Amino acid sequence: MLNRYNQIENKFGIKQKHRAGKDELVSDMAIKACQKILENFNPMDVDLVVYCGSEHKDYYLMNMAAKIQYVIGAKNANSFEIHSLYSAGVISLQILKNIMLSNSDINNVLLVSSSKETSLINYKNERSRFMFNFGDGAVAVLLQKGYSKNIILETHMITDGSFADDVAVYNIGNNIVDFKLTNDGPIMLDVKDPQAMKERLDPITLDNFISVITKSIEKSGYTVEDIDFIAPIFMERSILLNILEQFNLTEENSFVLEDYGHCQSADAFISIVEGRRLNRIKDGDLVVMLGAGTGYTWAATTIKWSEYDEVS
Repeated sequence: MLNRYNQIENKFGIKQKHRAGKDELVSDMAIKACQKILENFNPMDVDLVVYCGSEHKDYYLMNMAAKIQYVIGAKNANSFEIHSLYSAGVISLQILKNIMLSNSDINNVLLVSSSKETSLINYKNERSRFMFNFGDGAVAVLLQKGYSKNIILETHMITDGSFADDVAVYNIGNNIVDFKLTNDGPIMLDVKDPQAMKERLDPITLDNFISVITKSIEKSGYTVEDIDFIAPIFMERSILLNILEQFNLTEENSFVLEDYGHCQSADAFISIVEGRRLNRIKDGDLVVMLGAGTGYTWAATTIKWSEYDEVS
């Protein structure tokens, strides 16, 4: 089985991926990310804490956002969660921008994603092989009304609900079906029919990625020629290069998450951090954050990475 596992990782171009400690909880990673972003910001000034990470949390049916809000000491903040699987981080930016602009008392929002979905993967189950690239990790973002840099512009998304039942943990929930499971553990992600899903998904994926990028840019008042950087979800290098080529961009205008793996909705944020570190994102650049989640949803949000006088 190890050889098969290595083949999958080679296919995706992964050099390494991070795994949380055995006793490290999803909330532990989320809280660490929040504390880091709040090192120079008083948590008492946070108005809203929003969790957009994995639905595989410390416990089944728990309020992760509320736990984070309590532990980090954001006593004046309310909290809630946004779930759209691996597209949630990208979509949340638009939702929270609108909430902030329509509420005078919400000025500082902490958005956090965390995932430990490596513990949901059974590497002996061939049906779940497309998830062998999963890694663990967390990110936190502080959104501030009136901040003069890194302006959230517009989002576009496409949903195809025909994929809604294709990937799930089938042995938990209120519709446990007679589905032949090969999982060793009590709960594991699985795929009903990988080949059928691939045959339906492959013909539309590239076009949908291109469409959400294009429409997000156009809704933001720009053209695709203005794109400077695409911050992607984890994907095969060949797919990413194909997307970049459609917009006359190269790998220098993006970041391959080959040292991280697929960290759920944190991916695009990690891509931005690495893009900044490598000086691939500069002041004045137009950045498109890209996400996609099983279910199936494709999404893009445009960010203006520069000094700007508009409200974000």
